[in-house]
This record gives sequence, C-alpha cells and structure tokens, in this order.
Amino acid sequence: MCAVRSSQKTGDISGDNSSGLEPFAQCLSRKGLNLIREQAKILQINVGLLCNQECRHCHLSAGPTRQEVMDAKTVDDVVAFARRCSFEMADITGGAPELNPNLTTLIEKLSCVVPRIMLRSNLTALHDRKREFLMEFCKKQRVVIVASFPSLDSLQVESQRGDGTFQQSVAVMKKLNSLGYGREGSGLELDLVSNPTGAFLPPSQDQAEKRFRMELERRWGIVFNHLFTFANVPLGRFWSWLRRSGNYQKYMEKLASQFNPHAVERLMCRTLVSVSWDGYLYDCDFNLADGLPMDCQKIHVSEMVGPPEPGAPIAVSDHCYACTAGTGFT
Repeated sequence: MCAVRSSQKTGDISGDNSSGLEPFAQCLSRKGLNLIREQAKILQINVGLLCNQECRHCHLSAGPTRQEVMDAKTVDDVVAFARRCSFEMADITGGAPELNPNLTTLIEKLSCVVPRIMLRSNLTALHDRKREFLMEFCKKQRVVIVASFPSLDSLQVESQRGDGTFQQSVAVMKKLNSLGYGREGSGLELDLVSNPTGAFLPPSQDQAEKRFRMELERRWGIVFNHLFTFANVPLGRFWSWLRRSGNYQKYMEKLASQFNPHAVERLMCRTLVSVSWDGYLYDCDFNLADGLPMDCQKIHVSEMVGPPEPGAPIAVSDHCYACTAGTGFT
C-alpha cells in the first residue's frame, strides 16, 4: 500500500527499519487505528534548509552550507495555493526561515489570505543585526513567534546548538518582550518549544511550562505565552547522532513503548498540509525530511486546485513513533 511504508535509509535524512521493531503502519493496523486526513486547516511552509546553526537534533540536517531555499516564484505559487484553500493558519518553518530573502514578501502576501501566521525561529537567527528588523516587521504583521529554547541549562543548550546560542537566545527573547511579545494584553504571541537534548523523551508539558515560566521571569524578566515539549524525531542529523552514539535501538524502543493511541486521534498531520522549499507537498515536515510525499507522488503546489480531500490516507513511516509517544505532536 502506497500510503504506508517502513523507512529506508537514504543518505543522511532518513531513518531505517533495521531496529527489529514492529513497523508503525502494522502497529496502527493491529490496534484498529486509521490515520486519515480531515479538513486541511494549516499550511506549513518550509522555506528552506539554510540555517545559521547545525543543531544535533535537527531532523532536516539544516545548516549554513545548505543551498535549498524557496525562491520568489515558489513563494507566489504557495500564496496562490493558500488563496484557493482558505487555510486558517500558515506555519512558516525551515532551517532558519529568517535567512530566506523572500520571507517578508511571503508574510506580507499571506497576510491578505490567511488570518493567522506563525513563524518558527531558533532565536539566534534574529540576533544578527542584519535581521533585527524582522522583529519589528513581525510585530507590525501580528505574526505569532514560536521559538526553540531547548533547556534552561546553558551547557545543555550549547551542546545541542553551539557555543554562544544560550545567551543569544535570552537576548532575543528580552528584545521580543520589549516589543510586547509574550506580554498579557498585547496580542503578540510568543510561544516556546523545548526538545530534549539527548536520546530521551520530554518531561510533562504542564510541569515544564511552569518551571520555564518561573525561571525565565526570575532570572531575566522574560515572559511568554505557551511552552510546548516535543520528542526529537529520528531523522536527519539526529538519526546520525543516534547511530554514532549507539542510542538508536534504545531510543526507538522507548518511542514505541510509549505509543499512545489517543495521540493518533489528534495528530497535526490530520489537518496540515506541508509544502517544501521547492513547492512539493507532504503530509508533514517529517515526511518531507524522509522524502515521503503526500499521496506517495510528487505533487507541486501549483498543480493543486484546492486542498487535499478529507478521508485520504496519510503516509506513515517508523519515525511516526516520535509523534505518537506520550502526548505526541498535537
């Protein structure tokens, strides 16, 4: 069946099925679960793999040397697709989206057709003086900023993201607060995302949010709206690190042992369409990283007359265990 498969190793960006675990598709079938599309509400746009960091947990192996960047023509194709589909939200991601020279154009054009725009940031990309203007720009456009901030421990953060990234992240969050982001009543939403810094699952989201809120305000006067905790997906650079460190087998077993059938009911891929930097469609950013296109065929965004139909099966692979472990990606 085209919509389900076990990952096969393809260079540096995919997982594999050599762990001996039950394939994810078989797990769903055995439990009587179906993963099918609902109405598409969110358009996720990956504007490229260029990034100022080379994070150890990156499922896309993004970094400073990557050449994959969404061009102006594809930006127009994506905006036209959004206009045809009436999405409720656009979720802009990367790499570091801030490094794409067409980012402001994309946001300005999307703001005319999508009521809510979200920008995923690693924070340090905004620390560069060449891109500081983007914070004011996002404020003007009322863009929601979802910022990666893995840990309150500077050593853990820098082991994952590189030297100096902790203090740069703190400085950018303070700047965003000064613009009103994260402050009650401002209407400027600042959310944080925390990923584990090793081969283990994240803590309780509620407990982590309380701890981050207390410590960030106490130590630096930083405030934010929400914190989300997600497991690292065994793809890309994180997959490579798991293999080199001898943690792959245990990590996959850990993910599979924490499989939560209730998380399947609320997975983001049910209501999301993901478009790659070159304009092709996927069920999610992880399938994009794994080279597993929507409907198992390369469909360009310009070819779609409307959103994908509800009821269509979602392509799955063994990396999906990360999205269904614990509370999952919901």
